[in-house]
Order: sequence, then structure tokens, then C-alpha cells
Amino acid sequence: MQGMPGPQEIARQVRDEFVHAWGGYKQFAWGYDEFRPISGTPKNFFLADTSFGLSIIEALDSLYVMELDSELDACVRWLRSHLNFDVDGDVQMFEAVIRMVAGLLAGYYATGEKFMLDGARDLADRLLPCFTKSPSGAPYRYANLQTGAVSKPESNLAEIGSNVLEFGDLTRLTGDQKYLDASLKAYEAAIAKRSSLDLLGTTFNVEKGEYVGSEDVAPDEPADSFYEYLWGAWQMLGIERCRTWWTMLTKAMLAYKLTRVNGRLWFKTVDFRTGLPTGDGSITELSSFYAELVAKGGYRAVGEAFYSSWTAVLDRYELIPEVIFYPDLSIMDPRYWLRPEYPNAAFDLWFLTHDEQYRRTAYRYFRALREHCRAPGGYTVLTDVRTRPMRQGDYFPAYSFSENFKYLYLMFADSPRFDATRYYLNTEGKIMRGLRT
Repeated sequence: MQGMPGPQEIARQVRDEFVHAWGGYKQFAWGYDEFRPISGTPKNFFLADTSFGLSIIEALDSLYVMELDSELDACVRWLRSHLNFDVDGDVQMFEAVIRMVAGLLAGYYATGEKFMLDGARDLADRLLPCFTKSPSGAPYRYANLQTGAVSKPESNLAEIGSNVLEFGDLTRLTGDQKYLDASLKAYEAAIAKRSSLDLLGTTFNVEKGEYVGSEDVAPDEPADSFYEYLWGAWQMLGIERCRTWWTMLTKAMLAYKLTRVNGRLWFKTVDFRTGLPTGDGSITELSSFYAELVAKGGYRAVGEAFYSSWTAVLDRYELIPEVIFYPDLSIMDPRYWLRPEYPNAAFDLWFLTHDEQYRRTAYRYFRALREHCRAPGGYTVLTDVRTRPMRQGDYFPAYSFSENFKYLYLMFADSPRFDATRYYLNTEGKIMRGLRT
């Protein structure tokens, strides 16, 4: 890109925009889970009448690597006074693990504050009934944090398999094997029911121990991070059988699901039993993360081509809409919900290859983000990327404090607090390995 600033200047710009978004949260919703920057109002995420300070938890390691130490100190003080999971309410296990358990672990790594590790363990213990009360070992979707009651037995791959990084680290830190054992048993339940083609379904009944329906939407949601965590279990935790599972499943995905349309590489939805196409040609932005995952796993050409396919969408719309029809890149859902998967792919592909195209495309994404999502009260989602100006909504998801800005910042900043040679981030952007203290 002509006129692209130097890396340190871009890092400064990204940090400034993070600070602007953070300022809106502090002004309108400090102590609440999330906020609406246009109306200037707070909102909660898990339970309407209860805040867990989700945005504070999500932001901890971002504040650390950006060296915003006074803001981090304020978060630590708030959490020390308010962190409490003894709540009579049903909480979605998947979101609680990848956002709050992981956020507290990353906060512990950044600050050394043991109460965060204790909080992560307390929350994990309250979520474990999702696993231990399941006849198959694959977890229920919801747990009541106070009573241990579980609900919603029809789950999906992402929610079943996105916990081994957090639970594996809890086992490592506490010496209690129950956390890792629960994760591995959940994997075993889902993978044991694979088809003869080594493909998996998407929806799984954890009480019956079998798939519901036959569609395999991977690497799209809601199967996406199941595969991400299998690789992470090997790369971060060294679990050999997770690498074996990932390799087996990935070979099948590349054999049956990969497709090329108009010179672009995509992944089609198929029947997991037959491998035959079943989808409508739709794919969501959430699948774009897979470019980095498949590249890291040894299929670099596939990852680079899939990233290029999504870059073509960025070229056309400036920001990537929620759902597209991949044969012609037309829009099926025009929202832009501050999704972080494309910059996540750029981030990991940059550190894998050091190819400047990933910095160039990430900077283009950042400029569009700043132009269209910035508001006086922070940053907000878009309801339609087709209009000019793009139509703004009124919501800032807490994950953007953990993901979008962090990926962009670390690509350019050369942060003294981040070790790019040995990092691993969870699916919600939490730095599980690689923080320098």
C-alpha cells in the first residue's frame, strides 16, 4: 500500500483507537459486561441482571501488552472487589470458558495476581457439571453456576471442543487432572462418532452420544474452534493424540470439502456420511480464521489461498460482512459485527511467514475499521456494509477488547511484553503463552 506508515506508527494508531474504545466503556458502562456506544448505555452478556465485568476480564492482557498499566491496575482493583461466580443463573459453558476462564488465566500470567487463578478455577469448577453429568462426556451447553444444574443437551462441535487449552492449563497450574480429563473425554465422544470418511457432523446430542443431522459445516461456525483447539492442544500442551486427531480430520476435510470457484479456494458444506455437497453456497466471516490454522498445521498453500479468498471480499466491501455467497462474493447477511477472524488470520500468517502482504491487508482492514466503526462514544458494530456511509448499530462486543485491536497491535508493535517466537492465543485472543513479565 502506497503511503503506508511504518510499523511503530501503525502500532501507535491502533493503540490510540483501543484507548478510544476503552474510554467509551469506562464512561458508559464501567463494571458492566459490555456497552452500547451510540446510546451510551451498559448491557450485560450472560445474565441480564448480573455483571461479571466481562469487558474488564477480556481486556486484561491487551492492556498489559499495550503498556496501559494504570488502566490495568484499575481493572485489577475492580476484579479484586467484585469477582464473584456464586450466581443463581444459567451460563453458557463455551462462552464462559473461552472468555472468562481464559481471560482470568491470561490476567494471572500478566499480573501474577493469584486471585485471578483462583477465580478461573472456581468458575471452571462451576462449569464442570456440564461434562460430569453428561452420559457421553460431551458437555451440556449451560450450567447453573450456583446449583450445578445443567441444560441444553443438543450442542455443537465448537462448544464441545473449545476448552482443552483453558482446562489443560488449569491442570498444569493446579495439578488436578480432572480439568484436562473432562476435555479429552469430550473430544473422544465426538470423534468416536465420525463417519467412515473421517468427517464429523456439526450438532451432537450429548445425552444420546450421536450426531443430530448430517451436515458438516467445518471450518465454519459452529464447528470452527473444535479444530482450532485440537491443534492448540498439541502445539501449546504437547498432547500427541490431539495432533493425531487433528491430522486425521484435516486430511478428510481437505479431501472432501475443499472447492475452487472462479480461482478462489473455499470450503463447502457436505454430508459427513457421504461427503456429498449439501450447502447453499454460504460461508461466514468466522471461517476465515482457518487460513492461519491450516497453514500452521503444514498446509501453507491452502491457508494462503483461503486468506486470499477472504481478501477478495475485503477488496469488494472494505469490511467483511457476516455471511457471503462464495461463488460470486455476494452478500447474504450485510452486518459487520466487529468479527476478528480475518485479522486473526493475518496476525498468525504474518508471524508464520513474515510476508508483508499480511501487514498490508491488516492495515487496510484497520483503516476501514477506523473509518466506519468509530463513533464519539467508542466503536460500534455495523448493520449494513453496503450503504455509504455504512450504517452503524449500537453495540460493542467485549471480545473486541481481546481480539481485533490486539491482533493488529502485536503485528506492528514489537511489544517488549510479547514473545512472538513462542506464543499461543486461544480462540478469543487470550495470550495463553508468550507474555513476557
